[in-house]
Amino acid sequence: MADLSVVPRWATVARHRHIHRLGLFQGTALFVGAVLGPGVLALPRLAAAAAGPASLVTWAVLLALSVPVSLTFAALGARFPDAGGVATFAGSAFGRHVAAAVGWWFFLAVPIGVPAGALIGGEYVAAALGLDGSATAQVACGLVIAAFAANYIGLRLSGRVQLLLVVLLIGLLVAAVVAAVPHVESRNFVPFTPHGWTGVVSAAGVLFFAFAGWEAASNLSAEFANPRRHLPWATVLTLIVVGVLYLGLAVTTVGVLGDRAASSAVPLTLLLEHGIGGAARSITAAAAVFLSFGAINTYIAGGTRLGAALADHGALPRLLAKGGAAGEVPRRSLALLAVLTGLVTAATVVFKVDLDALMRATSACLAAVTIVGTAAAVRVLPPRSAGRRVAMVATAFALAVLASCGIFLLVPAALGLVAVVVVARGGASRRADVVRRRPQQELAA
Repeated sequence: MADLSVVPRWATVARHRHIHRLGLFQGTALFVGAVLGPGVLALPRLAAAAAGPASLVTWAVLLALSVPVSLTFAALGARFPDAGGVATFAGSAFGRHVAAAVGWWFFLAVPIGVPAGALIGGEYVAAALGLDGSATAQVACGLVIAAFAANYIGLRLSGRVQLLLVVLLIGLLVAAVVAAVPHVESRNFVPFTPHGWTGVVSAAGVLFFAFAGWEAASNLSAEFANPRRHLPWATVLTLIVVGVLYLGLAVTTVGVLGDRAASSAVPLTLLLEHGIGGAARSITAAAAVFLSFGAINTYIAGGTRLGAALADHGALPRLLAKGGAAGEVPRRSLALLAVLTGLVTAATVVFKVDLDALMRATSACLAAVTIVGTAAAVRVLPPRSAGRRVAMVATAFALAVLASCGIFLLVPAALGLVAVVVVARGGASRRADVVRRRPQQELAA
């Protein structure tokens, strides 16, 4: 069994200087922002399009099975707080090549997922104002820029802002569900499986976007003032919040909107209109901005710190490692993410990339990260412990979700292959450098 306490190479990033910042409520806010995010705005529609009313089964199953996944990452983060997150755990359990692949999956999923989240917010704002697609792109670009600016300032400011936004958003989403419940009609659930049960599997491939985020939160474990105490509680609180909101919104979206649940780009607006009328458009536009910003902010924060950790271990250029200590802002890694995200955002806008494709590609990368992370937990957590048993269940769940990603599995497969080649060449170069220097050292002696 691998032991993180005796494998320092992938487990020492951010340990030499502990400047902790996050308490329970700020940490919970960041976790909710990572897991909740813009998924509540677009995914009910995408899931309904894939499976019809049977998408409710997918929501419920994914929520139930996300419990062991979240608890597994909480156990790892609490026991081994580190900025490298899943990459640290994977490296200690399976070696640096696997760690590099995992790191690249998550790090490069951020530039793909961030434009997706920003475009969701842009769609709601454009719909509220009655504007065209160009306005959607402008709002999306503004959200991306704002999130990078918040992370450049520092995590303390981002955490406080996130706490306020999450509190406001929870109240708004609860109000939307309560307002819509009286309008639920049983006929909207018939036929229950218009696309057959294969549609339920297809819905899982895109809905994992809504349940990803635990691996992003693990990258922030080193930022907690007391990881062993606060991280598990933050996880439990997040599970409760997102579980209630996801199921409530999924049921009311299908039960109230019927066929429109699969076709409308702004289902939350339609739900609120049943309760508060015309004011729903401006309210949901504001909610879209807050939700999108929250998720984008957290993923950038986690991805930036992961980039610094990867650079420290040779999976990315060494110069990106600066600022990787807990409490600092690794601005070079942040700059690289900003460039990559800008390129993907520009390509998405210019070539009109489908939102569903962006989400499924992101989900495939994050599902691959999740399965390696939970498998690493099986290896590093104590034998016969409850945490290890939970990790085994989580690994089985991650395998099932990974299989539902279909052709989008090519994305993590390609990224993983490139990462392994880069690390292998880097190791070969270092060994060659040692061989060249040895004769000179012997001659000098």
